[in-house]
Amino acid sequence: MALSSTGYVLTSVLVGLLFGALLQKSRFCFVSAFRDFVAFKDTRVLKGVLAGVAVMTVFWSVQATFGYFRGFWTPAWGVGSFLGGLVFGLGMTLAGGCASGTLYRAGQGYVQFWIVLAFMFVGYVLFAFAFPTVESFYFTPLNPFEGQTLYLLAPFSPAVTGVLAVAIGLLVYAYVTGRGKLPDDPSDGASAVADTRASTALAARPVNAIGVGLRGVVDELIAVARGVASDDRPLTKRLRDPWDARLAGVAMAVVAAGWFWVHGHWAITGAEARWAGYLLALTGYDAAGVEYWGSVLFFDGEITVTVDMLMIASLIVGSFVAAYLSGDFRVRTPNRERLPNYVGGGLLMGVGSRLAAGCNIANLFSGIALLSVHSFLAGVGILVGVYLMTHYMYREVGCAI
Repeated sequence: MALSSTGYVLTSVLVGLLFGALLQKSRFCFVSAFRDFVAFKDTRVLKGVLAGVAVMTVFWSVQATFGYFRGFWTPAWGVGSFLGGLVFGLGMTLAGGCASGTLYRAGQGYVQFWIVLAFMFVGYVLFAFAFPTVESFYFTPLNPFEGQTLYLLAPFSPAVTGVLAVAIGLLVYAYVTGRGKLPDDPSDGASAVADTRASTALAARPVNAIGVGLRGVVDELIAVARGVASDDRPLTKRLRDPWDARLAGVAMAVVAAGWFWVHGHWAITGAEARWAGYLLALTGYDAAGVEYWGSVLFFDGEITVTVDMLMIASLIVGSFVAAYLSGDFRVRTPNRERLPNYVGGGLLMGVGSRLAAGCNIANLFSGIALLSVHSFLAGVGILVGVYLMTHYMYREVGCAI
């Protein structure tokens, strides 16, 4: 899609505002999604993440089939992909907010997340200066494989591959959610007939679990639709109250599809790392002379504001506007005892996002939808990091998972 320079600027601002409003209104944070599931088996936000990824996979695969996209996102991959994701997952759980969650909460008035963001920027700067060494001793040996996406590996069109991926994911989700709703095994070991029946029932359990899980998905979709249709609150109240994370996840997938069309995959920390170089250049420092900024993030060596940098700045503004209009905005001071969490978590997120070539949005939201091999590994690393740090932080009271 060809846009004028003004069109790109306006589009990036609009996309950022929409992302910020959707994130804030639904309290959509990947830390909440995974930490709350591990700690309490709470799936409110997790279902929103899964719905968003599924819808975005379908949208993006169809766009790729017809050429309405800016290219796949395929970083080199290997053990380093997993380790980078692990560092980022540890950091975002320690900080209490992922990359996107940090931005929308900063716009909502949380001072602690401005602290997290500041130390993420410190992490970006440290990484930029260490990049030549990291390139030699981390990326080259640990990510030796050329970037690839399953869309290009599969013998089908991207649209078919994307739909198949969503279908497989849905079946796995149905099995996981459905197996816990099945009755216990019917055998009491009383007779050979009972044992035979038990064996038959046991063999059928996966199919039955999938059936129960799929019925649960359908029932939930119907309940959501009925809830929206029967909501008789005034529109102003509906806009002011918190929004369903599942609907917000789908809405963000639609917005991301537009961003994919005019720019590329949705990412947060890459643009933030550019902001770090840009702000450093404003002080008079030759940021363009630093290899990571001059040759990797700014390909032409000119340190300037890019459309993705405008998008994430607009995301904060969108969150602020949504919070202010809803009465949710107020300046919230941090708990001093948790300052080490914000500082340490921000540093780990900044460095980890560079080691993983992206954050939760780039890898778990965009990268999975783009079926990037790197993102699958980095995503697993993020989930392991969240799991480990959640168990550490909740070690005195325990976790549900």
